[in-house]
Amino acid sequence: MAAACPTRQLVTRIGDRWSLLVITALTGRTLRFAELRHTLEGVSQKMLTQTLRQLERDGIVHRQAYAEVPPRVEYNLTPLGDTLTDLVAAIRDWAYTNINDIESYRHTYDQRHNSPG
Repeated sequence: MAAACPTRQLVTRIGDRWSLLVITALTGRTLRFAELRHTLEGVSQKMLTQTLRQLERDGIVHRQAYAEVPPRVEYNLTPLGDTLTDLVAAIRDWAYTNINDIESYRHTYDQRHNSPG
């Protein structure tokens, strides 16, 4: 695939460590930053901020800041982001269906190659 290929560009964006999980967390709901971070166990504040900014830049996530004290910011999927939810759900379902087989294949591979995994 060429570097300018739309598939390559978008898979790089949504296929990173956190983007699919953010899209999953925001499917059908609006969350504040702290709620989103709590939902995504293990994500750092910096990484979540970067991921949200990139998804916002790509038009997948909408950020709504309210002029309140204390400040309130909410995130939800845009209509474009909503078009990804079926795809992301299919990936999630595939992962849950196949994780045991994948772990078995990894174990077998590691045994054959004396790799700790």
